[in-house]
Amino acid sequence: MPRELVVRTVSDHGVGELRLNDPDRRNVLSFEMSEAIGTAVAEVLAAGAKAVVLTAAPPVFCSGGSLEGLISRARPLRDTYRGYRALFECPVPTLALVEGAAVGAGVNLALACDVVVAGDKARFDPRFLDVGIHPGGGHLRRLLERTGAQGAAALCLFGEALTGDEAVRAGLAWRCFEGDEARRSAFALADRAAGRDADLVRRAKDSLRLSRWVADDDAAFDLELAAQEWSVERPEFVVAVQRIRDALAARAR
Repeated sequence: MPRELVVRTVSDHGVGELRLNDPDRRNVLSFEMSEAIGTAVAEVLAAGAKAVVLTAAPPVFCSGGSLEGLISRARPLRDTYRGYRALFECPVPTLALVEGAAVGAGVNLALACDVVVAGDKARFDPRFLDVGIHPGGGHLRRLLERTGAQGAAALCLFGEALTGDEAVRAGLAWRCFEGDEARRSAFALADRAAGRDADLVRRAKDSLRLSRWVADDDAAFDLELAAQEWSVERPEFVVAVQRIRDALAARAR
């Protein structure tokens, strides 16, 4: 039987794991892999995932786009972006656990997630220009958001690569951990997100995304005010406030 390119599971706590599963080809982001990622995102959401963690079969997180596919151009480039877009547009919190090398378009997969957790063997190496191709898939925009103009230039134009610790200092990753602690910490974060009010988390994530495009402080105020008014009108808000009051009263006894 052919290997399943993306293995997906959903825990009892509502954490979906998408595991890139083509280690013999260094988890290359072929058209087939991109399609499998898009399908897997839809499937774990349908199965009730309230947070999603993207992982990879070792030793490489993702070696980038398929050079054979790029040379043959059997598929239009636009058709190869389904995996990125599915992760970026996912309505629940997403986290990339990068424990090996993320090269070229493999960096895009990490950047498409809300949070990146790195292992001590992680390496982030865009390398697009080294293989004669312009960055794609929203790569430059997301690099700019995470690392700023100088960081994006260093990585894209000057060919810099980052270890896990360096990625944290540059803003590309959130935390870096040694050994098995990377996976434990990544899934602890995902469990925490999945354990929160699912509708409220989705609305907050949507507001975070929309905040990228607001024109000024007044627009940001209006965006958040509408969401905040929605949140305080929900019965879940009353329950949460009462829970806090009960806890404070019990502590005061």
